[in-house]
Parts: sequence; C-alpha cells; structure tokens
Amino acid sequence: MQYDMPTPSKPLNIGTRGSPLALAQAHETRARLAAAFDLPHDAFAIVVISTAGDRIIDRPLKEIGGKGLFTREIEDALLDGSIDIAVHSMKDMPTLQPEGLLLDTYLPREDVRDAFISLNASALSDLPQGSVVGTSSLRRQAQLRLRRPDLQVVEFRGNLQTRLKKLGDKVADATFLAMAGLNRLKMDDVPRTPIEVTGMLPAVAQGAIGIERRINDLRTADMLAAIHDGPTGQRLAAERTFLAALDGSCETPIAGLAELDGTSLRLRGEVLRPDGSGALNDDMTVLIEDGAAAGKEMATKLLERAGEGFFDWRAR
Repeated sequence: MQYDMPTPSKPLNIGTRGSPLALAQAHETRARLAAAFDLPHDAFAIVVISTAGDRIIDRPLKEIGGKGLFTREIEDALLDGSIDIAVHSMKDMPTLQPEGLLLDTYLPREDVRDAFISLNASALSDLPQGSVVGTSSLRRQAQLRLRRPDLQVVEFRGNLQTRLKKLGDKVADATFLAMAGLNRLKMDDVPRTPIEVTGMLPAVAQGAIGIERRINDLRTADMLAAIHDGPTGQRLAAERTFLAALDGSCETPIAGLAELDGTSLRLRGEVLRPDGSGALNDDMTVLIEDGAAAGKEMATKLLERAGEGFFDWRAR
C-alpha cells in the first residue's frame, strides 16, 4: 500500500522529553528517518513533552511511581494523536505498554557500560573510605554497596548536566553516568572512566533508543521498519523478557546484558538486595532465536535460588 509521506506542512510528529539527551535521541531518530526516505528534516517535527519524572526531582523514583513517570504523558500524547511516534531511552521503559501502543523499533545500540565520574579520582577503587557517591539508580546503589560498603551513597536525581553541576558543587565526590549518554552528547571533556561489564553489569536495555507507535498506524510502522536495528532488537528481547519475568521496577535492583556472537546470544543477569547485602547472578549462552526464552528461564532460576528470604526487604 502506498502512503503519503510527511512534508514540512504535514510533518510526522516526534514526541520526546526535553532533556539535552532526550533531544539528541529525537534528533538522531529524525535524521535517520529523513535519510531513509530522502526527506527534508522539517518533514519531521520534534515535540517536547514534560513528564512527571522530569518535574519531580527531589524524591527517589520509587516514592513517586517508578519508571512510568518518564513515559506516561508522552504515551498519552501518542494515544490522542498529538504525536505520531515517541522516542525513549529504553532503560526507562516499563516492560508493558498501554493498550493500543507498540514498541518494536530500536536504533543501533550505543556503549552499554556505566561511566565512573569524579573530579578527584579516576576509579571507584581510588575513592577514600567514607567518600560520598551520588546516584538515583537503585541498581547502581546496590552494586556500589555490595562492592564498597564503606562509601556513603546519596540520592542524586536530575539530568546529566544537573548531576555534573552537583559534583562541581561538592554535593558528592563521585557519580555514575551511562557512557551512551556521554557519547551521544559528545561530552568528551567530562572526566570519566568506563566500567567494564564484568565489574558493573549495566541496566537492562542501557544504551538503546526505542521508538513507540500506535498499533494501527500502518504508515508509521512501514517507515520505522526502515530504521530498525535487528541485532539491538534481538538483544533487548532477551533482556526485557528477563526483566519482565522478575517483575522489574524501580524498586528492584536488576542488571542484565545480552551480547551476540555469530548465531549465539550470551545473556548475563543479576538481582541484588537494595542494601547491597546480597546478589544473585547467572550466565547463559543460547541460539539468538531462543533469547527471549532464555530471559524467562534465567529469571525463573534466579527466583528459585533466591527463595522467599532474599526479597524480605520488599515487606519493610
């Protein structure tokens, strides 16, 4: 079926949060669509939407509603037709989408690693005992407490620029950021040390950009198919199934990473207690087409190993 292509007078509207990183991701999406269909950039309009997660930065996410705080208003705009697609950082995305929406397009994945950021030290091991580390990520907090229980961990909300300013203001001695965000914003001047995944397993879907659409919008579905990166989709199918099977949320410290090698997919997963007092992990290699099944199997195995006692913190 032939569809009318977007034009500057009737653009395809791209919804996004307003942070510099979110805008960079939206611009990358626009550039890829424009190149794929030989259209001018102004045939795609970027629409900034404020989310509750952006507005409320003085409380931990788990206290105000979790991951959906960064997506709800954008998805509402998608459902009411105000925008045609929504661009998301995949590590912020709940594992279930609202009825009528579909998330099945991914751009090529960036560096998945975390970056250690400090004005005074080049690595986590260099921090003196009792140093203050700021992070809003429950996963990073738990991993940090597991590896360096001598450090003080404080809540550190805000976008990338806000967190860097807090370091300059000496609110904390160090923090963590995603290498993907630093790379996409070309922030080469930020002092960082990449942390290998063997030292700190990243968040599920870290470094990946996802594009959400209405299920019944066939024109948009065809356009997005032209920019979808298959290998990223294969990796995220395993990771997000793992997360969903663990009932992952901002209250559960979970890490996961799938990597491809030829026809094989290696999946690594980790579940932690928030206070860093315990962690369970697993490692599986399967055929790529079995990635989602491996994610579910790994989650089941970790839950069985954990037993009831491992998650006692949920009742506290």
